[in-house]
Amino acid sequence: MSDATSIESSRSTRDQILDEALHCFAEKGYEGTSLNDIAAGVGIRRPSLLHHFPSKEALYGDVFERLLSDWLERLDAAVAMTAVGWDKAELVLRACLDLFAETPDYVRIMRREALDGGVHLGIDLSGVLRPFFDSAVEYLESQMQQGIFQVHDARHLLITGYGALLTYFSDSPFVDGLIDEDAMAAKNIYNHQEHVIGFFRSALLKS
Repeated sequence: MSDATSIESSRSTRDQILDEALHCFAEKGYEGTSLNDIAAGVGIRRPSLLHHFPSKEALYGDVFERLLSDWLERLDAAVAMTAVGWDKAELVLRACLDLFAETPDYVRIMRREALDGGVHLGIDLSGVLRPFFDSAVEYLESQMQQGIFQVHDARHLLITGYGALLTYFSDSPFVDGLIDEDAMAAKNIYNHQEHVIGFFRSALLKS
């Protein structure tokens, strides 16, 4: 048995369903994905899937909850570090970039849900993330007031960062055509990450 097969067989059916559902929802959207699609991708029958998740709505909610949990766990770990100033900002940026590079499907489903206004989740997505946004604004403004960072509108700087972090991964097929290469190749992801880090370093630090 190959290592990949061993790893796959050791994972629970529920986890395999969540992984396949994430990919399907990211690629086809909520409306374009059926439970039959997901079951077929896992290699099980629809009744077996329904044993774990009673509906598409429930499955989508669990996929999104896992997405947010992964993201916020990494953010919490980065924020908890004792670094200050630019070092703290870089840790948070890299935590987000690493997660998105590892699982670009997370980015695609996040963008789809943002565009749809959270209608499939029945939640206010911006409301869920608002405390983290406000905390980041407060940190940036405190560093600006101390003269550590250059002065900007912290809210719009973060919104700019949101676009810079997510768009490359969510729009990677489009980016392929712009650079005539696979945007998701390891070297291109690395180059983009370093560009984003450098951009924000230049924007925040005084020369």
